[in-house]
Amino acid sequence: MIKVAMTSVYVDDVARAHAFYTDVLGFETRIHMDLGDGTRFVTVGAPEGAQRDLQLLLEPGQGPIAEPYRTAVRKAGLPCIVFSVDDVEEEYERLRMLGVEFTQGPRDEGPYLTAVLDDTVGNLVQLAQPKG
Repeated sequence: MIKVAMTSVYVDDVARAHAFYTDVLGFETRIHMDLGDGTRFVTVGAPEGAQRDLQLLLEPGQGPIAEPYRTAVRKAGLPCIVFSVDDVEEEYERLRMLGVEFTQGPRDEGPYLTAVLDDTVGNLVQLAQPKG
């Protein structure tokens, strides 16, 4: 069986992204390695998840491929990733109380309730709650 082990999110600043994704969104650090020359390899994962669960690589977003991609996705108003939540309304209120800015409040989107937030490091992130 094949499973997704890791996916990347390009970010403006890996240290700021790490702080936001852990301190604000509630993910846990899985890997935090210094690769030299100030480069870090940082992954986060769901709280209380197993080390083999899906990891999110906070990847530097500069460069000839990443930067145009991130700019185009953001300009189109598209989220770079979707996170599943149990209660969109509850997460929306919790995160707003922490100062997180949303570009879309909770909304009915067919089989999901969704909201879209700004991750402070160049991306829009969607929260999705399956209905029913």
